[in-house]
Amino acid sequence: MLAVKKVLNNNVVIATHPDHEEVVLIGKGLGFGRSPGDEIAGSQAEKFFVLRNETEREQYKQLLTYIDEEFVGLMEEEISRLEVTFSSSLNEHIHVGLTDHLYFAVKRIQDGHGITNPFLKETELAYPKEYQAAAAMAERVGNKLDVRLPEGEIGFITLHIHSALTNRDLSAVNRHTQLVSELVRRIETFLGFELDRRDVNYLRLVRHLHHAIERVEAETYTENQDPLLNVLQSEYPLCYNLSWKLMKVMQQRLNKHVPDAEAVYLTLHIQRISGAQSNSIR
Repeated sequence: MLAVKKVLNNNVVIATHPDHEEVVLIGKGLGFGRSPGDEIAGSQAEKFFVLRNETEREQYKQLLTYIDEEFVGLMEEEISRLEVTFSSSLNEHIHVGLTDHLYFAVKRIQDGHGITNPFLKETELAYPKEYQAAAAMAERVGNKLDVRLPEGEIGFITLHIHSALTNRDLSAVNRHTQLVSELVRRIETFLGFELDRRDVNYLRLVRHLHHAIERVEAETYTENQDPLLNVLQSEYPLCYNLSWKLMKVMQQRLNKHVPDAEAVYLTLHIQRISGAQSNSIR
């Protein structure tokens, strides 16, 4: 049997557990009419989670000292919904990271401040399922709190979700998204025109850049493409040279070797975009 320690809202309570110290219990009506000290059976909860990481546990307790308990409860419901949506458990850092981030984002909006996100489109293209879930969350939270969460904020929520799903550090996910944005800007500068964010070739490019960065980070290199490299260097020298410049930027930012084979894929993507632009001008 567990004992209620804190009621966050009608559906979420924090309880003491004989084996895990504190757990968060989630279930419809679970907290209604309950008070600290009340006994509660774990079987009554639809879901419960334990912050096993000591740092995360302390940060979560700190969270409760400055964030409204109702808001924390709302976020626990949303995080539980995410796990159902993706049929996957999420890294526990999302309970602190996303709750803290969204709380202050709502405060900024309520105070009349805007939210800008220069990496929004790249985020949406790279993580479409996470973006869709983030948009649905933003709408529900906005309706509950009577605020409108802008598109830029949906992008930030997306990164938190992706980070928790893949067990990747949020700062690394942010760095990769920023790197993709920088590479896109360099392509635009070199080609002399702004890429159409709605074009399927742009979608393919952005997704390729994200996957390429992940491969370089994980050192899972692609197969040798030397024969094709020579052909592309001869056929598309400008795109080929640009691909090597982009690879150099990736190597500097990631501090890891970028395999030569990457030049093949980048050249093909850049040539496809460049060729599509030329055809549209004719």
